[in-house]
Parts: sequence; structure tokens; C-alpha cells
Amino acid sequence: MSDLEEFRTEVRAWLQENCPEEMRDGDITAESQCWGGRQWEFQSEAQKIWFERALAKGYTVPSWPKEYGGAGLSAEQAKILDEERQAINARKPLSNFGISMLGPALLAYGTHEQKEQHLTGIARGEIRWCQGYSEPGAGSDLADLQTRCEDKGDHYLINGQKVWTSYADKADWIFCLVRTDTSVKHEGISFILFDMESEGVEARPILLISGESPFCETFFTDVKVPKDQLVGEVNGGWQIAKRLLQFERSSISAGGFGGTGGSGIMGPEDYAKQHIGTDSDGRLLDGDLRGRITDHKMYAKAFSLTVARQAEQAKAGQAVSHTASILKYGAAKMNQDRHELLVEALGSEGLGWEGEGFDPTARKVTRQWLRSKGNSIEGGTSEINLNVISKRVLGLKDHQ
Repeated sequence: MSDLEEFRTEVRAWLQENCPEEMRDGDITAESQCWGGRQWEFQSEAQKIWFERALAKGYTVPSWPKEYGGAGLSAEQAKILDEERQAINARKPLSNFGISMLGPALLAYGTHEQKEQHLTGIARGEIRWCQGYSEPGAGSDLADLQTRCEDKGDHYLINGQKVWTSYADKADWIFCLVRTDTSVKHEGISFILFDMESEGVEARPILLISGESPFCETFFTDVKVPKDQLVGEVNGGWQIAKRLLQFERSSISAGGFGGTGGSGIMGPEDYAKQHIGTDSDGRLLDGDLRGRITDHKMYAKAFSLTVARQAEQAKAGQAVSHTASILKYGAAKMNQDRHELLVEALGSEGLGWEGEGFDPTARKVTRQWLRSKGNSIEGGTSEINLNVISKRVLGLKDHQ
């Protein structure tokens, strides 16, 4: 038996023994994830047990170095762990922006002291992070970012506003883009970290058309930040920001959009059979809908294979590339198409919003259909991602 085969056998046995049955439903909804953080309360004893066992093994961040709370797994071993976890439909023991976005960026750009301060807390689920990128009027490429960061000698002073800050009202710390030079665009941006409990920080939830409030507008008024929380060089934040965006888009592509297609929602073909009916051969009565569902399933299969191929490249040591923009664009389209089909497959039940007259699952589908409209905006708009693809992947030039 090879070393990797032996590792797979060990991991399979460990998962069977340590992952509670209640955590084997594959649920990836935002509500069911274990986010961690100072305000976090476990939703069940099973969730707590699964988290603690995975943490003790280093499996909350399995590919991170052991000194920062990981298991120090190789790319091949991390892939096997993920495959075996998915084979039993187990949830991830911990999911948050610190793991998927900030952590990889700090491993690449942070100082030893910054890694020691922040990475272990992320791995242990002690600190929950939010992302301070978008601003009103800053543009999709953030070229006109206005949040100011002034050097006050022994500290930085931050003033400005962010918008669409996911879960800022629940986060403990923020990784934030700030302007340190007003004479240039992207070359005048820096990357900084600070505590959301700092004096002068205020997060206000934004109510979405789905009835939920995962996003916030966030205000900074004379926020004092220690200088050792600047990541990289002054005015060197854009390079870090771009790398982090690639991690974000890869994470969105691989894991969905905050659970908009999570557990508890069947496929459109299943709902269509229930609400529209089938012919004597068991086929959907609506031939047009049947064809579009088939097209969607083919697209989804091809997309999953493409995501797997990119994951193989990443684990083989290749840098996260601009193909992340391709996957993010494709994931947005796929998730929005899926929810369009789900609502249509429900027939009149797809009109459900609230009240006893509609099935609870139908109401959930309708709300998630509305939520999916934001997929082509969050993580970089589809238009911006298409521009990245045209320039960085296809090598096209701007029309003069």
C-alpha cells in the first residue's frame, strides 16, 4: 500500500469514527455553517463535537502549517481528506472568510508576527472576519476607493465607508482596503487589519429583497489602528487585494454563494415531477422545461469537472490564476439558472412567500431565487470578470 493509500484508509476510518451522523447531511446553507468568532454559539451538540474533534486533528485548516493550527497536509493529502469528507456527505467543521480568503493571503504576504497573531485564531474559530472592499462610488474595480488612512506617527487613522460588507455586524475583525496616497489610483491603496470593536466602527445591516440581511454598510470615524496591522508595504495593497479576490472567486465557485443552493432543496426535476406531472414513461409533461433542466444538469457537470481540474492545479503548486474569474462567472450563471428552474418547476407554489397557504420548502426556494440575483454582483461583477477574462486569459486589448 502506498503512503497516500494508507493515508486515505486512515482518514476514512477517522471520519467514520469522529463525524456525528447529524453532521452528515451536506448542508452548506449560511444558517447551518459553523462560522466561529467571539459571538458564535454552536447550534447543536453534534456541531460542537464535530468542530472540536476536527480542531484537535488540525482539520479545520488541514493544509496550513501545524504551527498555525493546521495539520500540515500535503496537497495530495488535503485532496484525499476533502474527497473522503464529501463521500460521507459531511459538513465542513468550520467555514468563514478567514479560512477561504484572509488566511491564504496572510500566508503569502503577512509577517511572521501577523501570522502568529491571526492564523491560529482563524484555525481555532476564535475570530470571525469580514471583507472591507466595496465602497459607494468606488467603481467595480475600486479605482476610486476613498476610505482614507492617515499616518499619525505611532498609529494609522481611518475614515470612510464600505458597503456590501458581508456579516460585518457579526464579524470580530475586518481586512480592509484603504487609500494611503490620493495622487494615484490602485498604486495608492494599502491593505490593513483591525478590530471591529475599535472605537469609531459602525456596521448597519442592509435588508435585501429576499428578506434577509447578510450585507452591511460599514462606517469608520477616526478609527485608530496600530501600525503593525498593515499587511505588506504602504501603497502595496492592490497586489494583495487581487490575490485575495482570486481566492474569494475560487471559493465561491467551489462552495456556492452563501448556501443559496444548500441542503433541503431538491433538484428542479424532482419538484417538476411533483407539481407539473409526468407522462406514462415517467418523463416531465413539459417538454421545454425538461430540455432546459437537462441542459442545466450538463452545464453543472461540466462546471464541476472544471472546478476539480483547477483544484488539482492549485494543489500541485500552481498559483491561483485568472481562471478564478472564469469559474466565478460560470458559477453565478449556473446558480441563477438553477433557481429560475426551481421556481418554474414549483408551478403556482413558486409564488410562495409567507403564510400557511404555501409549502415551507416552496417559500425557501422563492427567497433563495431572489437572493441568487446578487450572485452576478458579489465577489466581482460578471461584467468585471468578463473584462478580466478577455484581457488576462484571452489576451484581448481595449478597442482604441
